[in-house]
Amino acid sequence: MSLAGKTAFVTGGGSGVGAVIALAFAEAGAEVVICGRRMEPLETVAARHPGIRAVLCDITDETAISAAIAEAAPDIVIANAGASESAPFTRTELAAFERMVSVNLTGTFLTLREGAKAMKDKPWGRLIAIASTAGLKGYPYVAPYAAAKHGVIGLVKSVALELARKGITANALCPGFLDTEMTERSIANIVEKTGRSAKEARSSLEATNPMHRLVPPEDVARAALWLCGEGSEMVTGQAISISGGET
Repeated sequence: MSLAGKTAFVTGGGSGVGAVIALAFAEAGAEVVICGRRMEPLETVAARHPGIRAVLCDITDETAISAAIAEAAPDIVIANAGASESAPFTRTELAAFERMVSVNLTGTFLTLREGAKAMKDKPWGRLIAIASTAGLKGYPYVAPYAAAKHGVIGLVKSVALELARKGITANALCPGFLDTEMTERSIANIVEKTGRSAKEARSSLEATNPMHRLVPPEDVARAALWLCGEGSEMVTGQAISISGGET
């Protein structure tokens, strides 16, 4: 497929699945703008392809994300930036809950809202949120994260209905545990809190997937590309699980 002539804006593009998505879209011919809170990793990704440009932006800063997306004037917006924390529910502090909602839900809301504004005079547009299987089900010890990701899916379903006659689709991709830096941090947290080995911790996460493996970020990137290609025009308001059959 070719995305020549299209501009894609990817949040959280300096690492993990965001970096993989940015590279995949650039290789498909799109001009890609990646944003994040630290310039060094963004520049490292941008150096890997001439079609990628980095901008410093915190997605929870309404003024900053509005200006960044308006300047990019994208045809495709991928709200990928997110974070996770874990704790038993009764020991979860309000500040932790608010952090999870701020970055995973409010940040996605601002990104998709500004993306929709940028696309209002275009005949075609794609809004994609990288959610999680935690938006489709519950997991222990991550209640605020799961609540935020459930919110993302509700947001996408509502936005899709509003934009259904405007040539703009809105969908959520819901991977299980990804083979990325974020999961490595989760493994380290399990090791610290339980005393299990890194191998045992990793196996416990792999066991949530019926294929007993972590999700390759490339699979998420390919799904995002498919949502921007021919034959996906009628796919909107969906939460697409990329999880090896996890239910």
